[in-house]
Amino acid sequence: MLLIPAIDLKDGHCVRLKQGDMDQATVFSEDPAAMARHWLLQGARRLHLVDLNGAFAGKPKNASAVKSILQAVREFALENAIDEIPVQLGGGIRDLDTIERYLDSGLSYIIIGTAAVKNPGFLHDACGAFPGQIIVGLDAKDGKVATDGWSKLSGHEVIDLARKFEGYGAEAIIYTDIGRDGMMGGVNVDATVKLAQAVKIPVIASGGVHDIHDVEALCAVQDEGIEGVICGRSIYEGSLDLLTAQARADALSGQPEE
Repeated sequence: MLLIPAIDLKDGHCVRLKQGDMDQATVFSEDPAAMARHWLLQGARRLHLVDLNGAFAGKPKNASAVKSILQAVREFALENAIDEIPVQLGGGIRDLDTIERYLDSGLSYIIIGTAAVKNPGFLHDACGAFPGQIIVGLDAKDGKVATDGWSKLSGHEVIDLARKFEGYGAEAIIYTDIGRDGMMGGVNVDATVKLAQAVKIPVIASGGVHDIHDVEALCAVQDEGIEGVICGRSIYEGSLDLLTAQARADALSGQPEE
């Protein structure tokens, strides 16, 4: 079970939102690159970036902050003789040229959310053009997928879309329960397991992580196909210690602690 710190970017700063509301943003750092390095020092093996402005604008808006984070990750990997630290990014990615530029800049995975739902042909093309590097972000409430920065609920069932996108060649699915995101009320384990059982590709849980008990609950069902969990407000506000939690997850997974 991989614990993946989230670095949400708004106006060049690292923030956290409550339930996707841009008006309820808490700024945790004005230096996203330093924040990335902090999480790497705390044992993170992968980073999750979100261009929040981009998600609402429909085009990249925090490219300079992303660039600085990637530079910090490269330097950290070099200093510590690590071959690769994967970094994934979502938010405002609507065309193949943008994907290509981002991947060329050093990102490992691109997350497509709203565009996958609204323009499945684009997702299909992206999976074909960049195999193994496209992750689908499915944000849902009560089993229905939301789009446009969670501002609109669609009539699509999460599982139906997940199966469809798996057929396109998506590498993994990030499943977010938007009713819980940023609220630290606990992960929706049942819904995450239900989705993971319905597809063969890995599922990454997101939304509502509060403390070590959420990590343990996910570890207990990871064999269903849940490979990781994105951690946000919990690690920023201290209810979850990343270093301790990853070590606990490793122990429960039968892996040697690092």
